[in-house]
Amino acid sequence: MIRVVLPAHLRTLARVDGEVKLDVEGAATQRSLLDALEACYPTLRGTIRDQVTQERRAFVRFFACEQDLSHEAPDAPLPDAVALGAEPFLVVGAMAGG
Repeated sequence: MIRVVLPAHLRTLARVDGEVKLDVEGAATQRSLLDALEACYPTLRGTIRDQVTQERRAFVRFFACEQDLSHEAPDAPLPDAVALGAEPFLVVGAMAGG
């Protein structure tokens, strides 16, 4: 069971409180995690990654185990602590402006 923490606006869109817990089939990667998230919460399709290219949206970042995973390959394994549910996978909306 992988724990996912979404930003407030995506929790509202998905109609969830707190973190989301997901079962991921196969290897625990960003791609398999986001596939499972979008399957369970279809309203999130296209909000975190582009529906056609499957690339992460520019103002969305991924963190886990105090590391920025935003630029990791989509099929790279997630840290063991995330795959085992000990640490959450964080989806964070980046801030921009001046």
